[in-house]
Amino acid sequence: MKRAIPVVVLSIAGLVPVWLYQPSAESSTVQATTPAPSTSSSSSSSSGSSGTNVVTTTTVDTEKGPVQLQVTFSGTEITAVKMLQQPNHPQTTAAVPKLIAETLEAQSADIDTVSGATITSDAYKESLQAAIDDNTKAASASPSASASEASSQTVDGSALSTEKGPVQVQVTFSGTKITAVKMLQQPNHPQTTAAVPVLVAETLEAQSADIDTVSGATITSEAYKESLQAAIDARG
Repeated sequence: MKRAIPVVVLSIAGLVPVWLYQPSAESSTVQATTPAPSTSSSSSSSSGSSGTNVVTTTTVDTEKGPVQLQVTFSGTEITAVKMLQQPNHPQTTAAVPKLIAETLEAQSADIDTVSGATITSDAYKESLQAAIDDNTKAASASPSASASEASSQTVDGSALSTEKGPVQVQVTFSGTKITAVKMLQQPNHPQTTAAVPVLVAETLEAQSADIDTVSGATITSEAYKESLQAAIDARG
């Protein structure tokens, strides 16, 4: 009987971690148990009265966390990308603006993977391609898509010289809406490289040059806004 006591004690001790375990607050986010991303086969889209189509993709679950996009199209042109879900990780936070900027420039899912955020990048591209495929189906059934594309206009902003280097933007409009911004000239500086995607994303959201200056890239930001405003003023 005396020998049985340690066994019982050890059994109880072994159960204590199980009783004390509680899921963390972050466990409500569904994550895959394997590294490979997976998606369901459907996505949702809605068409606006101005010829835009907003596609909300299905969630791609990765080992880092879920990835889900909301992509806005004007005809077949990608005009905005918004992350509805993304892994809560510094490398992902830094990668997302780059992925969005490359998407708006490439107008496809054929973009580079961001170093240090490979899993998120691959899930982003997979989700983006699903949105593009969904929009293509919707656009083929809508005769208004080609008319929307025909009304687009591209305007070069003024070229500005700064102590960091030249700054010039090229802005694409669909009617009065800013649908894309491309840097024709920019300073060759890491802080500028990091700031540009943020400035472009803010422009597409604000639809004006009334946007915030990016910390650490004040000179480039101010020149960007001035060149952008010049393009807006020059729009016919």
